[in-house]
Amino acid sequence: MSQGPIQAVQAQLVGQAHGGLKSHVVSSQRKKIALVIAGLADLLQLGLFPFFSEGALSIPDDVLDVVVVVLLLVTLGWKWRLVAALAVELIPGVALFPSWTAVVATLPSEPPPETKRLPPAK
Repeated sequence: MSQGPIQAVQAQLVGQAHGGLKSHVVSSQRKKIALVIAGLADLLQLGLFPFFSEGALSIPDDVLDVVVVVLLLVTLGWKWRLVAALAVELIPGVALFPSWTAVVATLPSEPPPETKRLPPAK
């Protein structure tokens, strides 16, 4: 069965979309490392809430956010979501929401490599 012009265009668009998605995928190992970084930052902000509650007016909060975004950029590479998360973190009171963890958790990652299974014993 031959492919018509509409099906050919659809196939090309789907191929391009999948290729675009693959360029944003991070390895599962890097995502785990980034989740640890983000989780520790969010726990620190929640644990020391009065110290970090002022958003852009809190120098310790700003320093922590800059350190976290640099570590995440080194770990994950350039992602616009990280820049958006940094902007959100500058809003007073948003430190109560675990935004770093939420941003990292929503990044697409490749599945972990499958382990080779031994054949069942006879």
